Amino acid sequence: MRRRNWSLPYAIFLTIFVVMPLFLILIFAFTDADGVFTMANFRKFFMHPEAINTFVYSIGIALITTLICLVLGYPAAYILSQAHLNKSRTMVVLFILPMWVNILIRTLATVALFDFMNFPLGEEALVFGMVYNFLPFMIYPIYNTLQKLDSSLIEAAQDLGATPFQVFMKTILPLSMPGIVSGIVMVFMPTVSTFAIAELLTMNNIKLFGTTVQENIYNGMWNYGAALSLIMLLLIGVTILFTNENDSASNEGGGVI
Repeated sequence: MRRRNWSLPYAIFLTIFVVMPLFLILIFAFTDADGVFTMANFRKFFMHPEAINTFVYSIGIALITTLICLVLGYPAAYILSQAHLNKSRTMVVLFILPMWVNILIRTLATVALFDFMNFPLGEEALVFGMVYNFLPFMIYPIYNTLQKLDSSLIEAAQDLGATPFQVFMKTILPLSMPGIVSGIVMVFMPTVSTFAIAELLTMNNIKLFGTTVQENIYNGMWNYGAALSLIMLLLIGVTILFTNENDSASNEGGGVI
């Protein structure tokens, strides 16, 4: 058997579960209920202030969540990368351990925690739940990048007279940018499209863009829901392209003292 034949099952899987759903979203987004080509679904979005406000609000919540995860995750990843090998692996497992539990169960546990502490459910609870659920997605890629850094580069910077702050800002931070970019993408993408966490942690009082998509599809408005999904996919695609360009730029210019 030829080696390339082993890729056939994966090609079939990708065609059925990735390519075809995306193709159907594209078809439904540009057609009406009768299957006629139209741009009315996108005009409806841009002429609907509530949908646009929800879209912008979702981006804001995703940016806040990503920023908090970065602020909390980078120091944690840096400390783990500096710890003893066995201890760091144990701590990484402890950080990843909650991810073994279903996200809905973790969110329901967060709701129970807020109820137990008599904290109101709302925007603060939503951000807390987002950070709690997606913080490991920020820590792990940064930790992997920091762990693989060449220590001789740090020693060279120290030998050239760089202070610890200069070593971090001009050597460690630029070289860890690939992990930071990966963490940002892995946190921003799910937070901008989630809806279950918002529904549970705000008692349906706050609607995110993913909730809007889910409601339209649930109510049988497949064409408008597909258009909203396509807009979200375009946002995620632009985010990935932007972060990849920044990643390439940081790799070309990083590590210069």
